[in-house]
Amino acid sequence: MIEVLLCSVLTVLPDFLIRRFVQGKRIGHEITLFSVWYELRYGITACIGLTIVLLTLILYYHPSTSSAVSLYRTIPILPEGSGRVEEVYVGVRDRVEAGDRIFRLDSSEQEAALETARQRVSEIDAQFELAKTELAGADARIQEAQSAYQQALDEFETKSELQRRSASTVAEREIERLANLVDGRKASVSAVMASKQAVETQIASVLPAQKKSAEASLAQAQVELDKTVVYAGVAGTLEQFTLRKGDIVNPLMRPAGVLIPTDAGRKALIAGFGQLEAQVMKVGMVAEATCISKPMAIIPMVVTEVQDLIAAGQVRASDQLIDAQQIVRPGTITVFLEPLFEGGFDGVPPGSSCIANAYTNNHDRFAEGNLGTVQWVFLHVIDTVGLVHAIILRFQALLLPVQTLIFSGGH
Repeated sequence: MIEVLLCSVLTVLPDFLIRRFVQGKRIGHEITLFSVWYELRYGITACIGLTIVLLTLILYYHPSTSSAVSLYRTIPILPEGSGRVEEVYVGVRDRVEAGDRIFRLDSSEQEAALETARQRVSEIDAQFELAKTELAGADARIQEAQSAYQQALDEFETKSELQRRSASTVAEREIERLANLVDGRKASVSAVMASKQAVETQIASVLPAQKKSAEASLAQAQVELDKTVVYAGVAGTLEQFTLRKGDIVNPLMRPAGVLIPTDAGRKALIAGFGQLEAQVMKVGMVAEATCISKPMAIIPMVVTEVQDLIAAGQVRASDQLIDAQQIVRPGTITVFLEPLFEGGFDGVPPGSSCIANAYTNNHDRFAEGNLGTVQWVFLHVIDTVGLVHAIILRFQALLLPVQTLIFSGGH
């Protein structure tokens, strides 16, 4: 309507003034309700054409959308395993901080596993003490075996010397027996030393490895026990949290509730503009928005990101091929809008539906100074007609409560 009125001032009104004051045609005589089209046909035709051109320029270079939402993420409250609720630490709509406990599952099985792992560590510590005792015993046995070996060796050497001096003094059989005894005592020394080395290896390598494995099992058991307590990952508000002691919680069935982060949906609008504006939407464009939850208010915004793909074209792996004809509705260009000034989203609840306008700005191109006359005039016209869209948005902001409450019956 505003575009028609604006165009009529430039077309229909001059045509009427010429007919009335130049040609002398009078209202009610030559210009009547039935002769308006014939008398003002040039102005009306020009008005319609100019309106179409103006609407095309406005809607293309200053796109608008009613699909702008302050989307926010929700965090499902789920344990990592299933179990029966043993204790609940918060209420239905309590505010929590990051790290606060929310609820705890029955942990009797995890506590038993933790105690078993702790006893296993204590058992290995006891084996360390036993191995140290065995090492001391091995030292004593080595000394005993070396003494016996030295005694047998001394006796063998003494009798061998006596036989060398007088063969009839010591029998050959006795010398052979002593030689075998020396070899046996020497083997005993080697066996005892090997036994000591085995104990030393157990103390240096085997038991430490077993202890590390037991400590790892202990840590794993502690982790499994810690998993029975569910904590808040971020600060926020609990919603739909009706969990009570005795309830069965299974992460595959349903969450225990939903956690809404404190800053969720309070930083940006996510708007869907038509694909036709894909070449117009740029990062840094100035925008404005008005939201149903905050009527009769205009929020200055700026385009911070333009998604370089269209969500409607996504493909999921399945057992059926996608037919392009199945995609009936064309997707939109997803644009992220943030308030231009701090606190711009104050009073706008997350999830609000909004109407957003984005405005093309050619200031940088004017600053370059290398534009032709026609191009300079055209770009000025584009920047100027953005004012019409801004006025329309303000009319929408004023009429939005009436339209929602009266004509739509919404509350």
